[in-house]
Amino acid sequence: MNYIIGAFKPACHISITFFDGKSRKQVPSKKENGQTLMVPLFQSQENIVGKISIEPVSGKKVEHNGIKVELLGQIEMYFDKGNFYDFTSLVRELDIPGELYEQKTYPFEFSSVEMPYETYNGVNVRLRYVLKVTINRGYAGSIVEYQDFVVRNYTPPPSINNSIKMEVGIEDCLHIEFEYNKSKYHLKDVIIGKIYFLLVRIKLKNMDLEIRRRESTGSGANTHVETETLAKFELMDGAPVRGESIPIRLFLSPYELTPTYQNINNKFSVKYYLNLVLVDEEDRRYFKQQEITMLRLAETS
Repeated sequence: MNYIIGAFKPACHISITFFDGKSRKQVPSKKENGQTLMVPLFQSQENIVGKISIEPVSGKKVEHNGIKVELLGQIEMYFDKGNFYDFTSLVRELDIPGELYEQKTYPFEFSSVEMPYETYNGVNVRLRYVLKVTINRGYAGSIVEYQDFVVRNYTPPPSINNSIKMEVGIEDCLHIEFEYNKSKYHLKDVIIGKIYFLLVRIKLKNMDLEIRRRESTGSGANTHVETETLAKFELMDGAPVRGESIPIRLFLSPYELTPTYQNINNKFSVKYYLNLVLVDEEDRRYFKQQEITMLRLAETS
């Protein structure tokens, strides 16, 4: 029995380290088992440099058919779990077929890597970047080790950022006008605006502003849409009167937001909405939703 257990022990230990791992910013990354690890942060066009150390288990040699490291950018749909769509795939061959008797270290470098999409963990989809080391052993079974890292890409401030002005109402009952100071926000921004009551003939008791994230995955008949309410902010408690205006000031920094993602590799999109909710005394709810664009700016996030 001990022999059988021993047969499944790894023949060697693999460690992957980044050249600037101690000085590079580390950010939290959630694994499939729910654990959160701190991993290095990169952005597109950076060099990814490091070393891979392989140490055979004491007293054993490792025969192999070659060793390689891959840099992979992958999208996984949770309704198609286990199938990864590789949008980035780079390979470096580290060693030709042979035998390992003692610890050996291999340097690696991927220069100016194109990483167009950000790391994302959503409700139905995840996008990840990973270094994958493979010791090819043929029938003996390959030995594989992974090292995740996070990618975030930054955009310059928009040159044009129009305000949002809209009117909404129920004929002869309710007429309100709302205004937000802009339509594009960075992740630590403040939403500033006003609600104007032009006509109030129904008895309202409260009004909330919600931030909603809508994640769309797949396409056609296989499209899955998930909407999450990330924040709920009470604007008013009590009945408004005609001519009254309610100020809005909502800080975004406490919430876990991402940039807006448009049709990432034809697999998924992530959009954000401001949802105005009015509730009358009979608990009827009235909604007005407005899409906004979220940006990651280098100076703020």
